[in-house]
Amino acid sequence: MTPALQGIVGDLAVIEGQVREDAGILARGGEIVAAGSEAELTAAAAGAAVAWTRARARVLTPGTVNAHNHSFQSLLRGIADDRPFLEWRDRALYRWAPRLGTRGVEVGALLAFGEMLLHGVTTVCDFFYLQDGGNDNARAVLQAGQRLGMRTVLGRCFYDWDGAPAAFRETPAEARARFLELAAAVRGQALMHVLAAPHSLHGASPPMIRTAAEAAEEAGTPLHIHLSEERYQVDDAMARFGMRPLYVVDQLDALSARVVAVHGCWFDEAERALLAERGAGLAYNPGSNMFLGDGVTDVVDLLARGVRVGLGTDGGCSNSRVSVFDEMRSCALLQKVQRLDGGAIRAEDCFAMGTRGGGELLGLPVGRLAAGYRADVVALDLGDPSLWPAHDLVKNIVYALSARAIRDVWVEGRRVVEDGELINVPMAEIGARVRELTAGWSAAA
Repeated sequence: MTPALQGIVGDLAVIEGQVREDAGILARGGEIVAAGSEAELTAAAAGAAVAWTRARARVLTPGTVNAHNHSFQSLLRGIADDRPFLEWRDRALYRWAPRLGTRGVEVGALLAFGEMLLHGVTTVCDFFYLQDGGNDNARAVLQAGQRLGMRTVLGRCFYDWDGAPAAFRETPAEARARFLELAAAVRGQALMHVLAAPHSLHGASPPMIRTAAEAAEEAGTPLHIHLSEERYQVDDAMARFGMRPLYVVDQLDALSARVVAVHGCWFDEAERALLAERGAGLAYNPGSNMFLGDGVTDVVDLLARGVRVGLGTDGGCSNSRVSVFDEMRSCALLQKVQRLDGGAIRAEDCFAMGTRGGGELLGLPVGRLAAGYRADVVALDLGDPSLWPAHDLVKNIVYALSARAIRDVWVEGRRVVEDGELINVPMAEIGARVRELTAGWSAAA
């Protein structure tokens, strides 16, 4: 039986970067079949019955895409703030993460993803390395996303550095087998996806990185890897391999159009040129890079070279926020101040990175209100003063938007946030589980 048509129309809609009046989408089975004015959508329906949702006093935008996150880290928010990178890592991640277990991982994912939905994130890539010797924890993350109704991409990590907690580590053979098992298990699912994610040059040995690249090719997925986040990582690569980080990955025959480098704060001009030459992409995390004092990625140069760029929030304890709308603003301001040029980057470019740019990195048809894309939609309240005056609505969304204005969210055409409240899992339930799990942590920290 052909799925019924569904129409979602607002007073305004941001379609392909342009603000349209009385506009929205027409969808069938979670896929957009047309985008435009209500009159255009009615014509596209060709007389078929449509279940209309008219979101009055609202502007509809594509759901935002969080291209890089670590969901369990939301439970560690505030544990080791205001410390240098390595001290933050040891006090927060290495001390507390191994204690979580599958139940804690699930609670962390519910907290992170629930908060993201309330901030207009409809797709997240969760770079996940707390394996505990199997896939149970990873499944708990995916199931938390499924329960909330969020599109979740699990970046299943390949990690074998013996300086990390045992809960993070596997052999290359174990990581490959478990990744392929998980990828096969979710294949064909609308809201669950898996990609390969060797942790980094310091977290994954050369054999582990090669294994991950081969597994990504076998499974047909992207490959995400942390690179050049901190200056010490460049120094370490030079000392161990005699070359800068991206060249090491290339030397391992692991740098291709599948690759998404995460961070890249310390890529030099030659590395940026190499990233473009290989067709690889970048997941940019401006909020986290500032929070940890990492450095500034030259996104303006990368965009000029044609590199695909998406925006990520990184983990909740390395940023404290999980809003991609926030990252749009942070991206713009950080690039402007780094170049001492208020015209260095446009709000429209940052909006695109936080929506369709993330979808392109993940290889998913998300982040656009366009035919053939998934029906992931955010409705913003035009009555919120953060969107006044309406001289240029897209610039207001990037530079001025308050989370108050995010009222309704749809994923796959299903409403998951209504009037600022989660529908499928009440935030009160999530809060109770967080409080129970973390009782006593502050004193112990």
